Amino acid sequence: MTMLAVLGLSSTAEAVYMTLAGRPQSRSVELEEALGLKEAEISTALAELAELSLVRPSREDPASVRAVSVPVALTKLIRNQEVELARQVQELAAMRAAVTEPAATLGLVYDCTERLIGIDAIETKLEILAQEVEDECLAVLPGGAQSQASLNASRPLDEEALRRGITLRNLYQDTMRQDEPTRTYAEWLAEQGGQVRTATVLPPRMLIFDRKVAVVPMDPDNSRAGALITREPGIVATLVATYQLAWTAAVPYSRGQSTHPDHGLTETQHKLLTLLAQGMTDQVAAKRLGIGLRTVRRQMSAIMERLGAQSRFEAGMKAAQNSWL
Repeated sequence: MTMLAVLGLSSTAEAVYMTLAGRPQSRSVELEEALGLKEAEISTALAELAELSLVRPSREDPASVRAVSVPVALTKLIRNQEVELARQVQELAAMRAAVTEPAATLGLVYDCTERLIGIDAIETKLEILAQEVEDECLAVLPGGAQSQASLNASRPLDEEALRRGITLRNLYQDTMRQDEPTRTYAEWLAEQGGQVRTATVLPPRMLIFDRKVAVVPMDPDNSRAGALITREPGIVATLVATYQLAWTAAVPYSRGQSTHPDHGLTETQHKLLTLLAQGMTDQVAAKRLGIGLRTVRRQMSAIMERLGAQSRFEAGMKAAQNSWL
């Protein structure tokens, strides 16, 4: 198996790449003639190579593409994989520490973690924690729209906490602006003195009370499955650090959604374009941004129309040429 095959390239994409590697720059028609392939086959192969950052638009001839050296492309891919792997290892370590019972031979009793099954059990515990909090509550609320039931349960707790002078810092996904109940709640919280910020991509859902107690879902994809409550200092400190990074990168909530002065895209559209240019599928991008699959495709269609592109590959090339990426 060749090195490019290890990357998951098709035989056609590999042939196109090897042809480009031997030429300074080439247009699609030249590749068709050199390889005896159809236009659609060349376009598909170039899109495949672009997803792995193995080809780029030529600066000398915008209608041409050039091959990126394999060492450069591999270095970038490996670095991205290392970052993602480190994140997964950290998350796994935190979850394992939260749910693993100590070895019985040690004779230890591990009472820093509590498992809650069912919405009623979770809400009951949150009511207790909200009463016990003395200084601040940090919240990450991904997924855009929050359920009406969740908003209804949160309001009296937030009202009481604010009345007692507790600092509330809520971190939402940018796409919450598209949901009126969630948007209205965020505006109410900000008016009452709570701190609200939004970001395009967030870490998993979490609540942290006084930086001593953390609540996280047992299943990040299904918050109704149950929750873990931990007082383990090492785990809580890691979650607080994760929260602080996300909070610093987020922007204070304000009505409306501004667009970038250079390219006119919203923050969500720009992040979507970046994620798709990195090779993520529509499904993965939708999950990262907390929006629906249809919304991803609708937003991408709007971006292509703005660029005057007929395909996503062409949109990627034009976005790069316009320094949007």
